[in-house]
Amino acid sequence: MGAIPAIQLPDSEVCRASIEYARAVSEPFLFHHVMRSAIYADQIGRARGFQYDREVLCVSAVLHDLGLTRVAPVEARFEVEGADAAKEFLARQGMSERYLEIVWDAIALHTTAEIPLRKGPEIALCHMGIATDLALLPPGVVTDEVIDRVLDAYPWLDIGETLLASVVGLYERNPKAAMSHVVADTCERRVTGFRRFNFCDHLAETNRRIVQRTQAREGTHASHE
Repeated sequence: MGAIPAIQLPDSEVCRASIEYARAVSEPFLFHHVMRSAIYADQIGRARGFQYDREVLCVSAVLHDLGLTRVAPVEARFEVEGADAAKEFLARQGMSERYLEIVWDAIALHTTAEIPLRKGPEIALCHMGIATDLALLPPGVVTDEVIDRVLDAYPWLDIGETLLASVVGLYERNPKAAMSHVVADTCERRVTGFRRFNFCDHLAETNRRIVQRTQAREGTHASHE
């Protein structure tokens, strides 16, 4: 299971099955990322004294990027597709509905700021573990010693380029993938001519059309008086 001295994920049947499934469907860089994320999440939880289900946290983190693998249909944002795929896989492993819902939330929300931290501990820790691996949390959340051990076991493999290429690939397969801000952020830098959805622009255009429609109707009413 890629054990690291004194740093080990739960060795349960469902955790082993989840790790092997992630390994089978993921590119090596992605598998290493989810494994590092799972270890960081567990380390943070134990260091901070969280009360959480280690098994549920493990499978949530290990399966969190199924939406970036070959099992994803790329018909919706990858976070949701990953959550759906993980829930389907874990249901076949016999996981209870209660835990399936926790896993679904943890994966669907893993790229969303703030909200996961206000949810249950497994959801919050999954988010924190992933963010730690991508250096999105302040330094010191996990010790340098732990980071070094994790990187020795699951090397970086230039995820800074390979992950971005995979994300662009989602957009190339289906532009609807850009509903995810991660995909939109990446395409904004990597896809020529890409224009992301902007709520301000959308509302301004909607306002313009409604005002014009209202004025036109008022003009029609006035001409009949």
